[in-house]
Amino acid sequence: METHLADWLRGTPEGTEAESILRSCVHCGFCTATCPTYQLLGDELDGPRGRIYLMKQVMEGVPPTRETQLHLDRCLTCRNCESTCPSGVKYGHLVDIGRKLVDERVERPLGERLMRGALREGLTRRWLFDPAMRVGQALRPMLPESMKAKVPERRDPGPWPARTHARRVLMLDGCVQPAMIPAIDAATARVLDALGIEPIVAAGSGCCGAIRHHLNDHGGALGDVRRNIDVWWPHIEGQGVEAIVVNASGCGAMLADYGHLLRDDPAYAQKAARVSSLVRDLSVFLASEREALAARARERADARAVPLPARVAFHPPCTLQHGQQVRGAVEALLTACGAELQPFAESHLCCGSAGTYSVMQPTLSKQLRDRKLENLEAGTPETILSANIGCLTHLQSGTGTPVRHWIEWVDRAIGTAVT
Repeated sequence: METHLADWLRGTPEGTEAESILRSCVHCGFCTATCPTYQLLGDELDGPRGRIYLMKQVMEGVPPTRETQLHLDRCLTCRNCESTCPSGVKYGHLVDIGRKLVDERVERPLGERLMRGALREGLTRRWLFDPAMRVGQALRPMLPESMKAKVPERRDPGPWPARTHARRVLMLDGCVQPAMIPAIDAATARVLDALGIEPIVAAGSGCCGAIRHHLNDHGGALGDVRRNIDVWWPHIEGQGVEAIVVNASGCGAMLADYGHLLRDDPAYAQKAARVSSLVRDLSVFLASEREALAARARERADARAVPLPARVAFHPPCTLQHGQQVRGAVEALLTACGAELQPFAESHLCCGSAGTYSVMQPTLSKQLRDRKLENLEAGTPETILSANIGCLTHLQSGTGTPVRHWIEWVDRAIGTAVT
């Protein structure tokens, strides 16, 4: 795509990256076929190709409008278009730049500014979010349905393993997952422990930075990134952890991008690249342990007091299949451990959660959720499994079928779960 950047953008790091991405787009339109918002709205400007045109105009000097901002807001950043694109357009990086440039030039209404600020500051600070979630869970039966959908029922996480092992991995101490569903991290730790791997949650680490980054607080996001690198570095250099294992696919996609985000920072570029190289989605890390897990699941099959729901549907989050380009790893592990996977249509499409999207775009988000659930439940699964905290809670808000993280199912299958 021929591009002529405006003088104020030409030669800047953002301008150089954006121009490279824009020039790789050939206008083929393959991306529109897999764009969730284009499928719902049928508007070219609510598809990747149209949004690229809008961003190109802004970057060439055309003043953006509130309408420009709304079209970019309606993008889920699911990156399905990247999986479809034959030219390798890095749309996710481009839309991050485009949204930032538009927000610098178009002031949002007060209500939106307050909402985005509350999400940016409230979700990423554990000292605020944890007690708020505990209060919400205690009062959940009395909450209106709209709020109840954002507050999952509290489940006993079970014990955290206390053994030490020669093999060690780092685990992210994230922002919302430990408070909303602590059972996910506990199940991850027990499965790793059963395999002779010690999970280390480094004190002082926290939010991966994705929430701030996607809400256009790029400076705050980089602060989160640098903090995590500083906390993890002694474990990487001194203790020789073999990987940073991530069980929330949205966080995994962000961590894998640390090297890109800090590529121009002389103090952090090499460290960030090293961190990104160590990042493994939990399913990828456990792929080499599949036979051990399968053998343990077979041993425990006859000893279970409560039958394990075998008919499951696995919803692969966009951040797993499009952001990290990981496909089939979870399904292979589940099948090896005895799951009867139920196929369903449109597995490539977003469920509508998309980080804070379900809060800021509730109508579109709910439409996508209901469409996803209709497909997931067509095979009448006993349980729906996924790999990201946002997807889990979003899907559960629209169905009575239990929705769990896939590692919780494996935890039960191999006998390390409490129940």
